Amino acid sequence: MAIYTKISSKDIRSIEKNYNLGKIIHFQGIKKGIENTNYLLKTKDKKFILTLFEKRVQKKDLPFFMNLMDKLNKYKINCPKPQRNKKGNFLIKIKKKNGCIVSFVEGKDKLKLSPDNCYEIGKNIAKFHKTSKKIKLYRKNSLSLKDWPKLLNKIGNKSKIISPNLNSLMKNSLLQIKNKWPKNLPFGIIHADLFIDNIFFKKNKFHGYIDFYFACNDFLMYEIAICINALCFDKKNNKFIFNKKKSKNLIRGYSKIRKFSVKEKKSLNVLCRGAALRYLLTRTYDYLNTPKSAVIKIKNPREYIQKLKVHNQFNNFKNYYN
Repeated sequence: MAIYTKISSKDIRSIEKNYNLGKIIHFQGIKKGIENTNYLLKTKDKKFILTLFEKRVQKKDLPFFMNLMDKLNKYKINCPKPQRNKKGNFLIKIKKKNGCIVSFVEGKDKLKLSPDNCYEIGKNIAKFHKTSKKIKLYRKNSLSLKDWPKLLNKIGNKSKIISPNLNSLMKNSLLQIKNKWPKNLPFGIIHADLFIDNIFFKKNKFHGYIDFYFACNDFLMYEIAICINALCFDKKNNKFIFNKKKSKNLIRGYSKIRKFSVKEKKSLNVLCRGAALRYLLTRTYDYLNTPKSAVIKIKNPREYIQKLKVHNQFNNFKNYYN
């Protein structure tokens, strides 16, 4: 979440006219995240999120995201519910940008996860994966392995601003990951961006997910790899240290609902390396290309240099579980 596009009271009046939300008494930009413009809208007794889609989100993918969240709500998976306008559409146009309005998910993200929280998250990811099997929707992962070379080329040698050897680290890692990337693993709809700020807790219990705008069809185990990178490292004095207890609990929680195959377990290390490289690439690109006018908190790519190096030292499932 971020603010690239500024909206006005006139835009708010237009929303009121086209939706049955009630009178909007307050609206405020949300600075968290890096992908889209987001505003909190408040009526007398309800809250909504207005999202305007920027850069990476393509118009052709929007029906997938809207329908996925709508169907997940019907299956009692707690996530934002897209609101239809008076014409029955999920999508609107504001400032020449495509947008949507979704329900506000109660609870909030935690600043720090405990191993018990990771266990609960693992269980709920498996529930989401099992539920998404019933949903007949498809979207290709637009940031999958075959898209990374394009990003790497766009970044080029500019990455030396961040770290002198970053370009060669990314190039070498990509070659190694490509050679070991698995085939024919269990496949389905994944969230693909389950960072700590996209997972909500209420009264210290898991409550729901937000921000489905990277959701796609991919290996289910790739979701676990993303989560290990995003949730199972502790920051100490600018160093990111792998927390095996959190990783083990995440895997244990997931396995309670859905068992991993032997092939999935064997693939975890290369998938973790791939997930680390994917976020290193996108964060490096954003770091070098985000407009200075954007009201945004830019995420530091150096975090993923450290994480990638940790995974490069590992070679099997036991590194994450035993």
